[in-house]
Amino acid sequence: MRIIQCFVLINMCSLWWAQQPHNDGEWVTKDRDRVAKPGPCNIVVQDGSLTQDEFLERYAYSKPVVIKGASHNQLFKSRTRRSVLLNNYGHMTVRLSSANSYSYAKKDMSFKDYCNHHIHPQQLSALGNETFYLFGDNSHEEWQNLLELYEPPPYSLPHHLPAYSFGLAGPGTGVPFHFHGPGFAETIWGRKRWFMYPPDVEPKFHPNCTTLQWLMEVYPDVKDNPNLYECTLQPGEIVYFPDKWWHATLNIDSSVFISTFLSP
Repeated sequence: MRIIQCFVLINMCSLWWAQQPHNDGEWVTKDRDRVAKPGPCNIVVQDGSLTQDEFLERYAYSKPVVIKGASHNQLFKSRTRRSVLLNNYGHMTVRLSSANSYSYAKKDMSFKDYCNHHIHPQQLSALGNETFYLFGDNSHEEWQNLLELYEPPPYSLPHHLPAYSFGLAGPGTGVPFHFHGPGFAETIWGRKRWFMYPPDVEPKFHPNCTTLQWLMEVYPDVKDNPNLYECTLQPGEIVYFPDKWWHATLNIDSSVFISTFLSP
């Protein structure tokens, strides 16, 4: 009798869990809050068997690549669960960055305040200079214990050194089109769409429009352009962007992510 009761209880708990909002590392995203959906992928996808020599020959200086099965960051992932981050870093002051392509506007607040009140779905009407989220611009000394746990992708560029940038943002947020040096980006929790153009093809975008606005207003007209590269990263997947490639991002869910910028 007790076995039957336990079996019924387990089934009831499983049903209850299945009906709860999507939960990734306690970074809850309700279905109604997913203002954007995953998209197609026309970027080459490789697995962890890709060698350093193959990476240099095929991708490092010429085109982006998505790499699956090369991440070994379960410990780092466990330390970026919502409750763990709040317990360890909730008291710290973090600096948020504007989502305007050419703006250097910043906003400071406690990490606890950011997590509790500012990780919410992007409003379609909000402009880039009205949108702030956590990505880079934070003291590496204060976050050192966490960043030291991160294992970067097993690839490198000759004469380049890595620098990490840790981020966290709500669904529908993202960075509009911009470019800089080469690097890798890994999604830890949640899913993230990436859009890229080669250096010599400037995308059509307004610097104060968010990526969500671009997706709704411009993307339908350019989605078949052969110069547009795109893919949706799942947790644990890595994308490489070469030097000076235009790129924009869009978080499908509340997302935790980290980039490895490569500088000479």
